[in-house]
Amino acid sequence: NYYCSNFTTPRSTKPQHKNIIPFSPYHEHNMASKSQAAQAGQALWSKMPKANAELFALTYGSLVTELVRDYEDPIEVNAQLDRIGHSIGVRCVDEFLSKADVAGMGNATQCQSLRDTAEVVAKIGMKMFLGIQAEVGGFSQDQRSFSIYLQDNPLSTFVELPPQGDDQSQSGGDDLRKLKYSNLYCGVIRGALEQVNLKVECSIVRDTLKGDELNEIRVELKEVLADGAGDDYKEE
Repeated sequence: NYYCSNFTTPRSTKPQHKNIIPFSPYHEHNMASKSQAAQAGQALWSKMPKANAELFALTYGSLVTELVRDYEDPIEVNAQLDRIGHSIGVRCVDEFLSKADVAGMGNATQCQSLRDTAEVVAKIGMKMFLGIQAEVGGFSQDQRSFSIYLQDNPLSTFVELPPQGDDQSQSGGDDLRKLKYSNLYCGVIRGALEQVNLKVECSIVRDTLKGDELNEIRVELKEVLADGAGDDYKEE
C-alpha cells in the first residue's frame, strides 16, 4: 500500500491537516480529472482578492535585493527565500482548504496518491494563489518525485540576471548566477505539503532567467510523517 495525505477539509471550522489515509490501486479514486482540477483552480482564483501584477513583482524584487545586500552570499539568499516560502506555505493550506470547502470543491482537493497531490498543487493551488497554470510531469519510476512546469513566472517580471562570465567579480556578478531567484516557490510547496504530512525536498532545476525554455521545480517525497509529527518540523 502507498500512503498519501488527504486534503479533505472536515466539517469543523478549522481545517485539519494531519489526516493520513491508506491507498492502493483498488481504492476508489476521488481525484478529479485534470480538466476538473483546472476548472476548480480557475473558480477559486476568481474568488481571491487581486493585486497588481507589476507591484507584486517589484515588491518581491525588493525583497530579493535586500537579501542579497544583507547576506552577500547567493547560496544563503536561496536558503532565506526557502525559509520565507516555507512560512507562507504553512499558512496557505488553511486558506486553500477552507475556500475549497466553502466553494463545494472538497472532492477536487482529495488526494490518494502523490500524483493526485501534484495535480492539486499545480492545477489548483498555483492557479488559486498566483493565477498561473502549471503542468505536472516527469514522475520517477517509483512515483516518489515529479516536476512542476511553469511557462509564466510572475515573480521574475522585469528581472535579468548577470550573463555568465561577465567581468563583475568585484560586485559579485558571477556569483549571482548561483542565485535561485524564485526559490520562494520551493519553500511554499515544502511548507504546504508538510502540513498534510508529506516531507518533501524541492529545487529549481530549470529557470528562464538562466536561459532555459521554461521553469521547472523538482519535488521529491522524502517521508510520510506520522500523525502529528509535523510539529517537529515547524520553523522556530
